[in-house]
Amino acid sequence: MKKAATFFSDSAREFKNVRTITACGLFAALAFILGSFSIQLGDYIKIGFSGLPNEVVDFLFGPAVGCVFSGMMDILKLIVHPTGAWIPGLTLNSFLAGLVYGCFFYKRPVRLWRILTAKLIVALAINVGLGTLWLSQVYGNGFFVMAPARFVKNMVMWPVNSLLLYLTLKVLETAGVFRLIRSFGPQKKKA
Repeated sequence: MKKAATFFSDSAREFKNVRTITACGLFAALAFILGSFSIQLGDYIKIGFSGLPNEVVDFLFGPAVGCVFSGMMDILKLIVHPTGAWIPGLTLNSFLAGLVYGCFFYKRPVRLWRILTAKLIVALAINVGLGTLWLSQVYGNGFFVMAPARFVKNMVMWPVNSLLLYLTLKVLETAGVFRLIRSFGPQKKKA
């Protein structure tokens, strides 16, 4: 339990660093750009890659920053590019996805199995489970009417999104981008 508290407090301390806020701003801009390439299939199925910058933020800064960033991005995307009414449950889903990804990725090496596991949890529990619940309440369709299409979409996109995130993180890591982002900010004084 103490280890988990330290893990979250380390992530929360990231908010104090200007580099965190700056990097989040840059990743938010990238998310808006990627969001313009989304494909809407009907009222409740959307395929896009604007969540990729959110997951990079979760990797870099952990669950505390990831939760806040993902929740705020959900609201900002709705303000900038409204696609319907605001559904608080979907903002909660974004928040929870940031929590899951932050817990799996923060201060851990990039591993495909870790990404596949986190993506599967988010796809099944948050997107299919909770997401379908919120959408069924808004659109008035039955949960079990909407769930099969959302399940198929999430299971088809699960390996694609996992591989895309893995490759993105590996390329950024190999190029030294993460090391560069982490090196900015207050430097520890040598005694």
